Amino acid sequence: MAHISRHELKQDELQSTYEEFEEFVRTRYKEIATAAGIVIVVAGLAVGLKTYQVRREAEASEALGVALKTFRAYVGEMPQGGLMPGLQTFPTTQEKYKKAQAQFQEVITKFASTPEPKAVAIARYHVGLCQAFLGDSAAAVKTLEEASRTSDRDIAALAQFALAGEYLKVGKTAEATRIYQELAAKPTATVPASTAQLALADVYRSTDPKRAREIYVQLGAQFASNTTIAQAVKDKISTLPQ
Repeated sequence: MAHISRHELKQDELQSTYEEFEEFVRTRYKEIATAAGIVIVVAGLAVGLKTYQVRREAEASEALGVALKTFRAYVGEMPQGGLMPGLQTFPTTQEKYKKAQAQFQEVITKFASTPEPKAVAIARYHVGLCQAFLGDSAAAVKTLEEASRTSDRDIAALAQFALAGEYLKVGKTAEATRIYQELAAKPTATVPASTAQLALADVYRSTDPKRAREIYVQLGAQFASNTTIAQAVKDKISTLPQ
């Protein structure tokens, strides 16, 4: 038997391996092509989904902007030369907030699906404000409780602060106090610690005047360089019940 060199043996192994691979590709071509197609489709879906989400965010933000203009609109007869021509006005605050509430609710109804655009959370918070301004405290509490559970901490803090105010209206002082304490302990860009502390001191005015005075004094020292805030704190201290 002829002697087979190590080099020839290696070449045979490579040839055999190549033929096996070729046979594998030939017999599994449909499977490989299908898998490659799936990868391409998934990648295309990801790009399409991202584009859809961006467009959806933009549409929600635009609708929110319209509602916010209504919410901030001027109430009363337009003063001569006092406002920009074409600026939206309302004869009464009730009419303004009714329309704004409907517009904010439309943003929620149209865009509230996962993933939820940030505009929806902002709209839900403003629906609660509108309900509060229109005197429907029960509805405001329910809406603001929902709004306070949003994942966006800044929006949640605003909703919680407004919710505490509504709790006070319905006599839930303990719940309001707890919220102010939590907001003061974990401040946000939208509700700074000083804002929550001032609200907390206002609650303590009737229940714990001594504690209220301590907070006012602390805030007065903190904002001593701001004459407006410092004077406001002094006024609050001077009117504390003895």
